[in-house]
Amino acid sequence: MEVMKISSPGKFDETVVDRNDARERMNEQQRKKMQHEFKIYMEQYFKRTLGKSVTTTKINIVEDMLIIRGEGFLTEPEKFIVRTPRGKDAIRASRMHVVQQHIIDNLPYFEKRLGAKGIHQTYEVEPENDFWMHVIVFDRVLTV
Repeated sequence: MEVMKISSPGKFDETVVDRNDARERMNEQQRKKMQHEFKIYMEQYFKRTLGKSVTTTKINIVEDMLIIRGEGFLTEPEKFIVRTPRGKDAIRASRMHVVQQHIIDNLPYFEKRLGAKGIHQTYEVEPENDFWMHVIVFDRVLTV
């Protein structure tokens, strides 16, 4: 699994999530509404940038994290190529570039909508399972 810090090295070494932050937290209804909004946003983003959306998008907002999961993102030729070890590596490398661009394009949107700053993140692409995920940890607890 690849781990990527959002900012310059060392910037968040002392950062911890403040569980007593006075900013408003989302209740269950607000959380579900935001998750649905992010799901639609991500499907539109991939349709716009890749020409196709993923088959399944799941968004979860849990405490101080945003978890984005996608399945069914490979094209038919990629599904064929991924059957070999070299092909799997090639597709994984190309799709990691897609995920990295997604982070650049969409992190500011998530930060603005959630009113929180992303402090850590990790992402994984499993081309052999037609699956990817991205987890962002924010600087405050988002949910009640």
